[in-house]
Amino acid sequence: MSRISRPLVTALSSLALAAAGLTVTTGTAHAASCSQDYLPLPDSACTPGALNPDVTQDTIDSTICVSGWTATVRPPSSYTTALKKQQIVEYGYSDTNPSDYEEDHFVPLELGGSPRSAENLWPEPHYGTETSANKDTVENKLKKAVCAGDVSLTDAQNAIMTDWTTALSSLGLG
Repeated sequence: MSRISRPLVTALSSLALAAAGLTVTTGTAHAASCSQDYLPLPDSACTPGALNPDVTQDTIDSTICVSGWTATVRPPSSYTTALKKQQIVEYGYSDTNPSDYEEDHFVPLELGGSPRSAENLWPEPHYGTETSANKDTVENKLKKAVCAGDVSLTDAQNAIMTDWTTALSSLGLG
């Protein structure tokens, strides 16, 4: 029986995965099935959001309400840039220029979002009617309301995960 070369096996395996709609990244296969249909929100099947268990209503005065705290948990750009490139493919964006996206924490760090979970990070476009800059404004207002005691942390997290574009109005903040 003849032996098939490793490069040929690798090429054939990659071709088979591609035909099945999968991509190979860091040794595992991922479905390229995230949808852009929900923009400006992420696809909840791919990016449902994830929370940092260290941030609770009882710990906000020593975590998110401390100036500069998010810098202590923010993942390095080497991590988020690699994830952004992978997720741009998974979301099927035709524009694959990483600088046109922010690798955004769906539940922001300043509201107790998980810093490194791929379930909480997604490539949010800088283009469109509701952009990453618009979301940043909402995040800052929600954090101020939580830290002022006007809104509970859980309510702010739920509002942003439900629809960040309506989070402020749903909580009576604007």
